[in-house]
Amino acid sequence: MEEAKQTAKEIQLLGRKSLAVKVDVTKKSQVEQMVRETVQEFGRIDILMSNAGVSSMEFVLDMPEEKWDLNMDVNLKGMFLCTQAVAKRMIEQGGGGKIVCTASMAGKTGAPMYAHYNASKAGVIAYVKSIALELAPYKINVNAICPGLISTSMQERELKWTAELRGDGSTPESILQEYIFFTPLGRIGQPEDVAKVAVFLASEDSDFMTGQAINVTGGIITTC
Repeated sequence: MEEAKQTAKEIQLLGRKSLAVKVDVTKKSQVEQMVRETVQEFGRIDILMSNAGVSSMEFVLDMPEEKWDLNMDVNLKGMFLCTQAVAKRMIEQGGGGKIVCTASMAGKTGAPMYAHYNASKAGVIAYVKSIALELAPYKINVNAICPGLISTSMQERELKWTAELRGDGSTPESILQEYIFFTPLGRIGQPEDVAKVAVFLASEDSDFMTGQAINVTGGIITTC
């Protein structure tokens, strides 16, 4: 929450309004309160970037039920609750708006130790394609971004997990080099690579796009 407050402060220093709200996206009441506070502060909602997510690495045979539930609750249910609450508000405003959801290239492929995470992200993609059709009559565009290997704190954590689970002398650094080798563009993605696509999908430039799941993977995934 402190990081969110700091980001809000930095935005305010640029002369823009900003609001940081602590919310558990798996709780309907908290999500609805977040929407109310946003409307009170800004008057309306035109864009939703649904980005909350978690991950863990577990072999299916050893996976605790709570790890499955956590991935599904945050990655999929949280997205449902946020998009539902915001879409209702957009319709009340007279329609129009942009909803952008963070999926993953994991939702388009399989990977050992990620069955629960991949399943949740595949669910996000299917959900986005479905609600895009439901909300189209209200002129609300709904699209997903499918990032690949992006340099984030989540990826750093997963590199450590992978090295430990392999148990073959691999290190986070050596695994990172493997990722770079298998990325056609020859590098790991940066948060800005994803942010630029998000800005495009939130802008008027994407007015004729809806129900899409756009890859930002450096070429690792080329399927739709």
